[in-house]
Amino acid sequence: MEYNVEEISPVKRKIVVEVPAEEVNAAITTTIALYRMQADVKGFRKGKVPSSVVESKYHKQVYGEATTDLINYQINEIMSGLSIQPMSRIDVDAKELERDTDFSYSIEFEVAPKLDLPEYKGLKVEEVKAVIFPEEIAEVESRILENNAEVKVIEDVRPPKDGEVVSISFAAYENGEILDGIKADNFDMVLGQGQALPEFEDLIKTLTTGESGEADVTFPADFINGGLAGKVVTMKCKLHAVKERVVPEMSDAVAQKAGFGDVATMRSGIEESYKNQRKQMNKSAAQTQLLSQVIGSIEDFPLPPSLVEDRIDRLIQDLEYKLDRQGKGLQSLGKTPQQMRDEFKAEAETTVKSEIFLMAVAAEEGLDISPEEIEATLSQLAVQSGQPLHELKKYYEDNNLIVSLKDRLLCDKASELIYDAAEIVEVEPPSAGAATEAEAGEAPAKAAEGEGIQFETKAEAVEWAVTNLGIKETTAKGYSLAKLQERADKFLAEQ
Repeated sequence: MEYNVEEISPVKRKIVVEVPAEEVNAAITTTIALYRMQADVKGFRKGKVPSSVVESKYHKQVYGEATTDLINYQINEIMSGLSIQPMSRIDVDAKELERDTDFSYSIEFEVAPKLDLPEYKGLKVEEVKAVIFPEEIAEVESRILENNAEVKVIEDVRPPKDGEVVSISFAAYENGEILDGIKADNFDMVLGQGQALPEFEDLIKTLTTGESGEADVTFPADFINGGLAGKVVTMKCKLHAVKERVVPEMSDAVAQKAGFGDVATMRSGIEESYKNQRKQMNKSAAQTQLLSQVIGSIEDFPLPPSLVEDRIDRLIQDLEYKLDRQGKGLQSLGKTPQQMRDEFKAEAETTVKSEIFLMAVAAEEGLDISPEEIEATLSQLAVQSGQPLHELKKYYEDNNLIVSLKDRLLCDKASELIYDAAEIVEVEPPSAGAATEAEAGEAPAKAAEGEGIQFETKAEAVEWAVTNLGIKETTAKGYSLAKLQERADKFLAEQ
């Protein structure tokens, strides 16, 4: 075998391979030998069928497999010899092998560009000091108190108000028939939190305990259940009880329910958890600044098109997942698929540049990832997802995800190297409002190990329950938000 590498562009390679007839014949003969072992031909014992008979009877399969096996073997050999890591799928242009005939084929694929690495050590970067403000601790305490609120039935006979819990039975009717999936008995729901359509909540607010009522409700055009989107149905509802949440005063007893010894220990634990989380977030922000600073100094930075497209696909998948949690679909954005891809292109290109640059740094520094590091990361992922380690590991191996996992860990290691070599200038945060948008959304839910989780929507609660409690999705959807919150609090307290 002989081959010639052509540089079509800084990120694309073409390799033309010439295979002499001797190697072609050897590949065909090897495949025939494999077929002889299993061939079932009348008049011959298994394994004793003459090669000529096998070649004649299974000509199409033999020559097809021989061609594929030969090309795959040679591609691996060529890539190993050239130390090239394709960044895209390998496109093969080849005909089929012919006995006693030289064989020629070509392959094309994308590669990472060769970079003239700028100086990436000893750079100066500002990092915001991890400061925790009293109002942030107070906010977490407020959530803990909310989690420990008692629900009591209101004796006054009056319509319910926003913030109160209603116990209801309901069903949706179309042409006099109950619609599947929109029916529940003794269902608890908090009014005013967007757990139901506004028209349905308005109906409930007209009832008093023991009363029934009905009203026509229109489902939104972007409703997640496409079969109901835009439909007008009749909702019939009976109000069984109106309840209020009585929030307790902060005490050692409340702190103990949240997993702490007393109030002082709880406040200290919340502050420490917040501080660790904020320090990590501020460090990540500094690392991002460092990368932007270095990558911005690279003038010529061509990118593999397929890698950019792949990252755009991932961003759209992430967006679809977030919308799904809100009970919406991509169609709710009112944009074409191409418009969304165009909007995500710049972000995808930034991500690809970071990955390529960090992999180049890893190669320059001789960084590597050991099997033990791969195993430790998979173990961590297994714990986070609640999956058995052996199942997660098999999934990664079967789907060829180990290489991409190793690359991600290499990028992390290269980023740490650049950060450790940098001159970090610590700056004070402007004010309590300086917490990032991400912190505002995530910190209250994760601030302290014993603090619990406060779900904002039922979709979020259902997802958490499926992942952490092992509940089936259909079962979880049958619970109210309050019930899912109660189960989550109990689970975390036991942990």
